[in-house]
Order: sequence, then C-alpha cells, then structure tokens
Amino acid sequence: MNLLKRCAVVMVGILVFASITFARDRDRAKKEDDRITNSSTVMREILNVPDNILRDLLDKVRCVVILPSVLKAAFVIGGDYGRGTMVCRTGKNFSGPWGAPAMYALEGGSVGLQIGGEATDFVFLIMNDRGANSLLHSKVKLGADASIAAGPVGRTTAADTDAYLRSEILSYSRARGVFVGVSLEGSTLRPDNKANRDLYGRTVTAEQIVRESEVRTPSIANSLVAQMENASPRLRF
Repeated sequence: MNLLKRCAVVMVGILVFASITFARDRDRAKKEDDRITNSSTVMREILNVPDNILRDLLDKVRCVVILPSVLKAAFVIGGDYGRGTMVCRTGKNFSGPWGAPAMYALEGGSVGLQIGGEATDFVFLIMNDRGANSLLHSKVKLGADASIAAGPVGRTTAADTDAYLRSEILSYSRARGVFVGVSLEGSTLRPDNKANRDLYGRTVTAEQIVRESEVRTPSIANSLVAQMENASPRLRF
C-alpha cells in the first residue's frame, strides 16, 4: 500500500511538472507570436503611409528588421527589450521569395537617447549581402561592424537615394505617428536565439532559418511575409 501511495505521489508530481512546463512553453511561444503580430502591424501601417520612399527601397533590400514598441525604460534598467523579428529574401544572394522570420534583439548604445521616454517602433533595411550575412552570424555593432545611415523619407529625397544605398543598413523610427530616418550608431543587433527556440520549438539559428530553410514559416507570420511579397515580390539590383 505504501508503495502504491509513493507511486501515486510520484505520478502526480510528474503530471504537475509536465503541466507547468507545458504552460511555460506555451506562454513563451505566445510572447513570440505577439512580437510577430505587432511587427506585422507596424510594417503594414508604415507601408500605407502616402508618398513614402520606403516602399520603393524595398525592391533593393535583402532583409527587414522590425522592432515594435521599444521603450527607453527597458534600456535604463539594463535589459535588452528592443525585440522583434527579421524577414529576409530566400535563395542565393537573397534574391528569392520572402521566407520565415528570425527573432532579433536591439541593445544599448544610443537607443535610449533616440527614443526619449515613449514607445518607439524601429525598422532596419538591410541593403546588401554583406550586411545580411553579418546579422545572421553574430551580434553586430551598428556603425562599426556594419555601416548604418538614417534612412531617407518622402519623395523629395528620392534623388539622393544612391548615397544612402552605400550603407549596409538604413534605419528608421516611428513615434506618435511620425516616421523618420534615425541614426543608431553604437547600438547592437543580434539574433535572439532563445526567442527562436521558443517560436520554433527547437534550437535553430538565424542562419538555419533564413539561409538553410530549416523551418517552415509559422502561420502567425503568414500576414507579415505576405505583406513583404505584395510590396516587393523580387529583388532589383
């Protein structure tokens, strides 16, 4: 009888542990789902801004990083809460259709100075293969490991676009509905490996997601990928 009781206690403990683990994993996955959903919303709203040169620039980019609702308070505390997602073109030279998202984090540097005390969305356009490959392999310090410039906005800047395209990354911010180019030199972008694991249910690197097509696009990201395909179905060199 005592043995049966002990077995029952062990079984209950196993079930409780499994339930807690499942709930924790579900919450983590939901957090990444929310980031993708928010990134999709940010991209849709920005693409719908009238007379915005961003839509024209998309035909020249390899990847786009979207970080919704970055808060200065998070950086003051010392955390790396500038989190979002990167979507890239697939295939050789990043010239194929847009693929599955990889999760990314923005840290430190001049971020706090740029965003003030309010929530700010950031968008990074990765303009060439070197910039894209750098982001896939390691943490990148903006302005040092990869050249970055405040992205142009409005049709009046269209004539100067070639000068901006010499940079590997063009950066933008949006706060209170205002969408502008912004410099974030000194900040870092890195793959968020933990978030990628939570999203895809296994350990997978950003390079495996983007370059090796190790995973399928999760259903939560279908809207974001479709937006990119509709806005820029192919790369124009």
